[in-house]
Amino acid sequence: MKKNRKQSVGSSSGTRLLPVSSFRRVINTGMLLSSVARALRQTPRPVLTLFTKEPCPLCDEAKAALEPYRHRFELQEVDISLPENRVWFDRYRYHIPVFHLNGRFLMMHHVNSALLERSLDEAQ
Repeated sequence: MKKNRKQSVGSSSGTRLLPVSSFRRVINTGMLLSSVARALRQTPRPVLTLFTKEPCPLCDEAKAALEPYRHRFELQEVDISLPENRVWFDRYRYHIPVFHLNGRFLMMHHVNSALLERSLDEAQ
């Protein structure tokens, strides 16, 4: 038969005994509330848009260079060869890969790590 162990909670003058199961419930509730609060404080990650087309070996190299930073942004790829992206094709057909951060031009042709890090710091 299991004994109902007790855990002391409170100040020395007003100590009361709670069953251990109640203590665990209080801890679990506290952890849940702190994780919910942490999630609410988080802001959405910046959006890095990659203008690309197939084939694009430079775009593949650029995506590989982005890997160490992937936890800091959402990557959105825009295929400029699609008819609905004609505006981007006319603008960037000779310059891909091109990157925008949160809708603003950031860099083209290759990943500039220093610029990317600085821009991500400013965006967060």
